[in-house]
Amino acid sequence: MDRDAARALARIVATGRIAVGVTALLSPVVVTEPWIGPLARTPGVRVFARAMGGRDIALGAGTLRALSRPGDEARTWVALGGVADTVDLLATVFSFSQLPRRRWAILAVTAGAAVASFRAATALEGPEAPVSRPVPARAAAAGNGTTPGPQRSARSASGHAAPLV
Repeated sequence: MDRDAARALARIVATGRIAVGVTALLSPVVVTEPWIGPLARTPGVRVFARAMGGRDIALGAGTLRALSRPGDEARTWVALGGVADTVDLLATVFSFSQLPRRRWAILAVTAGAAVASFRAATALEGPEAPVSRPVPARAAAAGNGTTPGPQRSARSASGHAAPLV
């Protein structure tokens, strides 16, 4: 998978994570009932689902923010989302026999999200191509941008010319 495809996949997973998080905050039963069955309607589970929804919103928003900036920060956010999905997957597996029939769908979704996140994070590994940024005209003319311009210098204590940056 190339870097652009990895970024696109990571955006899809992050956007889905935010959607699940918002749904868990607004209507926790919608998210939890397919996963754990009738217990989803209890007050404690609704509180917990809302808290987990906040986690998903934070992970998704952090991932989208990191993907919108140059550098390798996105890889960490994408991988952390994969860790969260893996924990959800393991929690489902550990209680699999006590979960409702729809547990297979939950298992597939959590496994798919974990695999997608880790594949994207792996493809984002390594140095990213430098992002060229426009240099303001005044900075370029002063010689402290990335384009040629007049060079300024100052004399150091030893009397040698030292460029100003």
